[in-house]
This record gives sequence, C-alpha cells and structure tokens, in this order.
Amino acid sequence: MVLAIIFIALVFFYSLVSRQLGRSVVTGPIIFTTAGILVQALLSVSIDIEESLKVLLFIAEMGLVLLLFTDASRIRLENLRSLRLLPTRLLSVGMLLTILLGAIAALVVFPHLSIWEAGILAAVLAPTDAGLGQVIVSSPRVPSRIRNALNVEAGLNDGMSVPFLMFFIAMAQPGSGGGSILMRFLIEQLGYGVLIGMGIGLIGGLLLGWAHRKKWMAESLEQLGLVSLPILSMIFSEPSGASMFIISFVAGMTSQVGFREVGEHSVEFTEGWGQLFNFFVFFFFGLIGFKGWVLLKPDLAIYAILSLTVIRILPLSIALIGTHLNRATVLFMGWFGPRGLASIVLGLVYIEQEALLPGEPTIRLAVTMTVLLSIFAHGLSALPGIKLYEKRVAMLEPGAPEIRG
Repeated sequence: MVLAIIFIALVFFYSLVSRQLGRSVVTGPIIFTTAGILVQALLSVSIDIEESLKVLLFIAEMGLVLLLFTDASRIRLENLRSLRLLPTRLLSVGMLLTILLGAIAALVVFPHLSIWEAGILAAVLAPTDAGLGQVIVSSPRVPSRIRNALNVEAGLNDGMSVPFLMFFIAMAQPGSGGGSILMRFLIEQLGYGVLIGMGIGLIGGLLLGWAHRKKWMAESLEQLGLVSLPILSMIFSEPSGASMFIISFVAGMTSQVGFREVGEHSVEFTEGWGQLFNFFVFFFFGLIGFKGWVLLKPDLAIYAILSLTVIRILPLSIALIGTHLNRATVLFMGWFGPRGLASIVLGLVYIEQEALLPGEPTIRLAVTMTVLLSIFAHGLSALPGIKLYEKRVAMLEPGAPEIRG
C-alpha cells in the first residue's frame, strides 16, 4: 500500500511539471528509477521477488506493447520506401554483430560464463528501447530518415532477440535440440508475428477508419477502439507462440492502410497509458535495482560501459558501411541505442524460463547495471546530443543521405 501511494503521488506531481521537465535533461525514466532507488534506500522495503516479478513482467509487456503500437502507427508507410536500407541493415548485420560482439565481450569480462550463458546476456541487451529513446525519435530537430530508422529498429529488434534468447537458453541445457528449437521460434515469433500483426492492423484499421468516416464513433470512445488493437496483440500472441511485440508493431504500421490518421488518434490513450505502465516498471526497477548497486563490481561496470558503447557503435558502424552517412550521424545513431524496457522484459522472460543456470546471478546483475547506466546516461545526454547533432546536420550538403528521402 505504501509503495502504491508513493508511486501514484509521484505520477501526480510529475504530471504537474511534465512539460517543464520535457525541456530539461531530466526524463521520466530518470525520475521514477531514482524514486525507486531512494524509496528502497530510505525505507528498506521488503519485496516478494517471485510474485513481484510476475506482476512486473505483465505490466512491462503491456507498456511496451502500447508504446510500440503508437510508435509504429506514426511511421508513414510511404517513408519506408526511402529508408528501407537503414532499418534492414540495423536489423540484420547490425543485430547479428551486436549479439556476437556482446557474447564475445561477456566471455572476456566474465570468464566463468559458458558460451551459451554469454549468448543469453548478449541477446537480452541487444535490443534498443523505443520508450527510453522517445525523445530522439520524436524530435523534429533530428532528420526524419534517421528518426524513423531508429524507431523501426527499436520497434522490431526486441522481438527479433527473442528467438536468439530462447535458442541460447535451450542450448545451455544439457541434451537439448537447439537447432529445431531455433527454427520453431523463427517461424512462430517472426513469421506468425508478422501475419497476425498484419491481420489485426488491416482489419482493425479498416473498421476504425470506416466508422470514423461515417462518424459512428463517439469521440470519447474512439481511444478505446484504438487501444484494443495492441491489447489484441497480447491476447493472440499466447496461443500462437508469436512475439506480442512484433504483432503490436506490425499492427500499428498496417492499421494506417484503413485509417491513415491512426497515429494522431492513438497517441493520447495508448501513449499515455503506455507511459504510465513504463513509469511503474522503471519505479519498480529502481526498487530492485538498488541492491544491484550494492553488489557492483568492476567487471559489471566494464561490461555495462562496453554494452552501451563499443558493442553498440561498432556493429552499427559496420552495418552502415556504404550508406555514405556522415560520421556524426553514425556516432549519433550508435550512441542513442539505449537499453531499457525491452531488456528488462527480456531479462524477466529469461528468469521466467527458470533455467537455473550457474551464471544466472552474473546475467541478472549485468543486465541491471547496464539498464541503470543507460537510463541516466542516455536520458541526460538526449537533449544536448540533439542540439549538437542539429548543428552538424545544418552543415551538411542539401543532397546528403541524412536529408535526402
């Protein structure tokens, strides 16, 4: 009850000054994570970890699904044609190299981990966070081509990490048929996810668009019709085995076919409630993450720093070879690949599998340290980074790849 009162009060007071804070380097995730840390440090709240993680997993998944749907619904489909190469590079070469380099670094920094445990850690920390990077992908001061590429990457790479995560977990268990498991998850998570997402988005978008044009929908209930689509993504993911994140993102994009203004209408409800869920996750993450700071060791700090720098920037730089993007753009895109909600969710998914691997404590702490560092480092550097990058973009030629398309 005490935690609930503190959280609701914090939401209330944050809402009062949210516009002012939006102009500063103090982001919502920073405030709620810090609040969780302070509450745990000052009150020493006793938490039932097992039950709490189940609640946290559900809320984290709900928040991420709502946010992914909203982000995808604002990506203009006609823009995909001009930026198709960037997301493809980031989600293929960039993603694979990030997991590979992350696993290699884990083996070097944590020599007691097995190769499959190192792969688990790399897969959990591979995806970027659409919510934590929202300031970047929504800023008109960043070229739309770059914003959309980062948005698409963040929307899809969490779901794409799931098959790798499950494969590494399966391979970490003695006598497991990892190859067949990987194929099954590729088909279910990616294949079914895209198909179901297209079905929900096309049918739902067409019906909503038709009702909107006919003026059959009450304005107050229009938001409920929109939010039902990402919720359906969660519901259909369970029996199909598909990734709810991929379903939600694809549904958000394809819903524009029948309801072009879906992005404008979805923001108020889905983004608002999605933010509330996300803030709760960051608040709770601060509560349980406080103990991680007490257990901080040099190897954990080293891996967290590597994960946010070399392990992110080097694969992305390789993936973007031949695009002729300015070096400042490559560094900007490389740095602003925050680890946040997606990694928390995947970490919880890993814990939910009850793999009971010897390296589990190290994996938990490494994920906790990396996400905590990312929340503060990327949050505090977002606005200064945009300002600096805007100056570099202003110096580019009119036909530069960042501006073209």
